[in-house]
Amino acid sequence: MTDINFSGPSADPNLRESSGSPAPRAGELRWDIIELLFFAYRDFVGDADHELEAFGFGRAHHRVMHFVHRYPGLKVADLLDVLRITKQSLGRVLKQLLDEGYIVQRTGNNDRRQRLLFATAKGEALVAKLAGLQTDRITNALRDISPAGEDAVRQFLRAMIDHDDPDKVLEIILKPGNPTVKE
Repeated sequence: MTDINFSGPSADPNLRESSGSPAPRAGELRWDIIELLFFAYRDFVGDADHELEAFGFGRAHHRVMHFVHRYPGLKVADLLDVLRITKQSLGRVLKQLLDEGYIVQRTGNNDRRQRLLFATAKGEALVAKLAGLQTDRITNALRDISPAGEDAVRQFLRAMIDHDDPDKVLEIILKPGNPTVKE
């Protein structure tokens, strides 16, 4: 495995830590933020990945379980849109989750062609465990940040999302206090 050498001024993790640091010049690449996002994401999903290995599951299973749990009755078509994957990609993962009793599938009341997804008690327990690991990491990261700082983190993350995205679930996520979201 290749070692990454973090010596040198460009790799200093504290380079832009102060709030008074100047904005980058036009055209300047944001290596500091790019790499912080990369490593934060790696570790954020890594906690759950390790837990999922015990079940023979991977990151795709986690993503499906997360959205099915949070949005009970989510249509398969909407899940495909949210995850931006093909039916074929979802098929294997969804079949495994259905076969092992983490998710149930029901037909729509008004449209029998609709396939609506719901987490079972077993699925909810798995999601709670994974979300607990991720919540611990978030809580530790925010421990020394003020409430205003937490709001800035949320604002930054929301700004990173493409708001022209037609995802129905994304609309729900960005709408504060929406009652259709499961806690």
